[in-house]
Amino acid sequence: MSVSRVLRQRPAVVAVTGLGLSAWGAKCLFIRNFYAESPSSPPSKVFSGLLGPTLRLESSETVSHNTKRLRFAFPDSNAVSGLTLTSSVLTVSWPAGRWFPVLRPYTPINSLDEPGSLELMIKRYPNGKASNYLHSLSPDDKLFFLAALPGYKYKPNTFSHVTMIAGGAGITPIYQLTQGILRNPEDKTKITMIVGVNTDVDVLLKNEFDEFERKFPGRFKAIYTVSHPVEGSVLRKGYVTKELLLEVLGEKEEADTKVFVCGPPPMEEALVGRRGRGGILKELGFGKDEIYQF
Repeated sequence: MSVSRVLRQRPAVVAVTGLGLSAWGAKCLFIRNFYAESPSSPPSKVFSGLLGPTLRLESSETVSHNTKRLRFAFPDSNAVSGLTLTSSVLTVSWPAGRWFPVLRPYTPINSLDEPGSLELMIKRYPNGKASNYLHSLSPDDKLFFLAALPGYKYKPNTFSHVTMIAGGAGITPIYQLTQGILRNPEDKTKITMIVGVNTDVDVLLKNEFDEFERKFPGRFKAIYTVSHPVEGSVLRKGYVTKELLLEVLGEKEEADTKVFVCGPPPMEEALVGRRGRGGILKELGFGKDEIYQF
């Protein structure tokens, strides 16, 4: 075909090509919108890349004299966190006057498949750089989440029974795992939870755990012990001791069992041991592979 003929036909070629591209573009737009709006399409995941998002603080609720419940909104109200059970998120705080940011991991407490938001329960410590900064945040302030941190790879029905032992703010990973087990209709694992705190007001998420006991009788049991209870407290007085564990758990008999521990360092050291020295759990017959520290 000669060059002159091509030039003479160019308007027709351009027109046909334009129509073809327009039709193709319309088709792609239709397909993209169809799948985006389809109720069966999976929701987007906020923590899906190497770096996490910057999220806006939607609400800040005072839970106790030193604890707040912070809810961070996702940019897409239909999106989910994308986190797996027992995972945490690494927060980046930048308190005034500091040259470098402060990184701290926290475990979300709302259901991981709940759309639209992420909830953290933050206990403030007198010299806690990150916790004081997070307590100072107001609604509409933003926080950068550096990454998601995977935790224990839990598989439903691996164990017939698990024991959860928590102290203070260590209740958050225990709560996340507990709700993940109980809200899975395929998981039949039984749970005994033992919580040790300093005072009655340090008992966190008790309403939620009470609801679990009502909904799952025979599968979930919670025991609280308080070292300095208020006068007239309905909670037992004491610490998480060998005697308490024997009373609650009895002699270790089950082979398919696991103990999850999360609490202050002195508590974990007493339970798990340190530098080759076994703790209370070893004395009760639990092997190293039967214990997991968050």
